Amino acid sequence: MQVQIVEVGPRDGLQNEQKVLSAPEKIRLIEMLAEAGLQRVEASSFVNPKWIPQLADAGEVCRSLPHQSRVRYSALVPNLKGLERARECGLTEVALFMSASETHNLKNINKSIEETFPVLRETAREALALGMRVRGYVSTVFGCPYEGEVPLDNTRKVTNELISMGVYEVSIGDTIGVATPLQVHQVYAALVKDVTTERLAGHFHDTRGTGLANVAAALDEGIRIFDSSIGGLGGCPYAPGASGNISSEDLVYMLHGMGYETGVSLEKLVEAGAYVQQLLGRALPSKVLQAALAQSHRRQPESRAEGGKA
Repeated sequence: MQVQIVEVGPRDGLQNEQKVLSAPEKIRLIEMLAEAGLQRVEASSFVNPKWIPQLADAGEVCRSLPHQSRVRYSALVPNLKGLERARECGLTEVALFMSASETHNLKNINKSIEETFPVLRETAREALALGMRVRGYVSTVFGCPYEGEVPLDNTRKVTNELISMGVYEVSIGDTIGVATPLQVHQVYAALVKDVTTERLAGHFHDTRGTGLANVAAALDEGIRIFDSSIGGLGGCPYAPGASGNISSEDLVYMLHGMGYETGVSLEKLVEAGAYVQQLLGRALPSKVLQAALAQSHRRQPESRAEGGKA
């Protein structure tokens, strides 16, 4: 059984970090992620740099992406201007985004949900005309930092609108990490009445420690595409209290243990996590990463001791 992983660390992960990595550092990270076997990587975001200064170098990064035919790179775009910047960099896939809750949409996009639809529809139409693939994100599906519980009908409406625009896949987001497995079952059971499971993905945060449990629940509902972030990096600047995405290392470890195939090397993924952790100068949330680093650290004195005997 195959599960696709969409690596969002270079975009969703780094956008909330206080320390800004250089373009060469980001490019090297993306290269390591590709070397680990990840075939879908969200490289950056073409939103106004005034709002997300951590990704102000999106153009430089995307123009220098490592060329690997099996890897699909994408970037977030808010409108036609962002789309044009992405196209100029040679990208063939973009992602559109909006929220299921009115207040978060206003905070994040500065438009109401109804005002957002025509902007995204125009952007999707142009992208498709250019031969590009278009993915969609729906944020705050399982809870909003401003409104609390979000009606399921909101998510169904937004998801169906995105599909009608020609979006090939919609990622259902637990932006603030409040979802529980029961809620995940309920949301996907409702969505598959309108959309096939092949066109739905899961985007979970581990804010309250339920991220992987929610993945398991989504797997039960037939979902086979999940977003994750190297090291567990991430968070939304417009969702107070939203900590990192589920860790790519933790996700791959769990999936492999459950008998799913991902095409990803966990060992190389850990190397990428260690690299970005060193760059940021702080321990990252990934449990598998920390366990691997601790194990490596415990082995080092033994190796020195053996070397001394020789």
